[in-house]
Formats: sequence, structure tokens, C-alpha cells
Amino acid sequence: MMEGTYYKEWSTALGRDMEFKVYGTGGVPVLAFPCQGGRFYDWENNGMPDAAAWLIQNGRIQLFCADSIDQDSFLAEGLSLRRRAEMQEKYFCYVTGELAPRILALNAAAAPQAADKPARAAKPGPVLWAVGADLGAYQAINCRLRRPELFCGAIGLSGRYDVSGWLGGPEDDLALRNDPLAALAAGLLDSAAVAALAKGQFLLCAGQGQDFAEPAALASTQALDAALKAAGIPADTEVWGQDVTHEWRWWARAFDVFTNRLFS
Repeated sequence: MMEGTYYKEWSTALGRDMEFKVYGTGGVPVLAFPCQGGRFYDWENNGMPDAAAWLIQNGRIQLFCADSIDQDSFLAEGLSLRRRAEMQEKYFCYVTGELAPRILALNAAAAPQAADKPARAAKPGPVLWAVGADLGAYQAINCRLRRPELFCGAIGLSGRYDVSGWLGGPEDDLALRNDPLAALAAGLLDSAAVAALAKGQFLLCAGQGQDFAEPAALASTQALDAALKAAGIPADTEVWGQDVTHEWRWWARAFDVFTNRLFS
């Protein structure tokens, strides 16, 4: 099992300490979100860093595994839908306003130029990727949709992108902003945002397995693919076979395939 570096840092947006873990010492920064109700250590416990071990160990990617606050937002049964949406918005502000800049700073500090090699010019535009499975895929896609100047790409595995049942319908402003399908249907993205999103990548994947959750994830993935393309935003969507179920072992295989395709 690959070991990472543990961080616990105060979040002003959330008013609490937040934990995350880092694997690798350089390369393209990739922010990973846990599944529904999950924690930052779930990626390590389920072999996801190992699935991209060659890329991490050879400095092609640096993986940052975020924590969630799902127990206080999506899964908080005692809260109103509006309050859940408020908590999700605070989490989004934490990720984009605090964690992402911290990731970029750590990534820059972790990979100094070798003394015998000339420094390469920095590439213009965003360099940060987001990835997740299940509800984590939603978080990754939501970050890329809302902050394309920060995230250049997102990978969604077996995602669940209609979150109205958790956060409320499009009549609520916070629920609308945090619901990719509703936001796209409402035309919230202006031409500048669409142009920025068209420059990056959305990679979506789901399987055709008939377990408890994958059929719904497949339908949601296909709905997001159609909504993105209807808005003029390209997406690369793959539907895997009938043996692909809503499990970490399949997400590890997909993570291996997509990261090698992108970063090898």
C-alpha cells in the first residue's frame, strides 16, 4: 500500500480542521474526492494510489486526497434542504478557495527544477485536475464546471450528478449552482464560461452492471454527457461492460486507464 503525507489544517470557510493526504513529489496535481459519506483515507484504503503508482512514483502526477463533510451536508437528515445546500456551498468554497491554492503551492514546492536542467516555461491556464467516484465524481465535475479557470479537467467515475433530492430544486439559488444537471439546463453558463470549459476536458465513465447503484450512475452519467454537449461543452464518455459494478476495484481500474492515457 502506497504511503502518503498527512495534513490537517484549519479551514476558515468551514470553521473546522480539514484533513487531506498527498502522494508523490511532483507532476500534474490531481485532487481526488471520496465517495458518499467517505473520508480522505478511503482512496488509500481501496488501492487508488496504487492504481496510478507508476505515474506517482515517476513524477507524472501528484495525488491529493480530500476529505468530505457529507455527514453535515448531503447526509444530514436533520437539516433542511436549504441548510444542506448552504453546507455544500461552504465545502465548495473550502475546496476552491483554500484547498486548491494549498495544493498548487505544495505541488510547486515539491518539484524544484534540477540544477542541470533549464527551467521550463510555465504553461498558461489551469493545471489542476479533479477526480472522484460516486458522489465524489459529482464534486469533481461541480468544481470544473464552476471554476474552469482553476480546474483544467475532471474525471467522473460512476457519478451521481442530479443532487436535487439532497439539496433542493432549481428554485433555490444555492441548490441550482451546486447541481450540474440543473445548472446546465437553466443555462447558467455564459459564453465565456462555455469557451473556457471547451478548452479543458471532462472524462466520464460508468458501467452496465446491475448491482444496487451502477444503473442509476450510468443513467446520470449519460444525462450529464447529453447536457454538456447540448451546452457546447465537449465530453469524453465511456460506458463499460455488464461486469462493471459500483465498487472500488472498478474505479481503480478506470483510474489507471484514464491517468495513463492522460499523463504517461
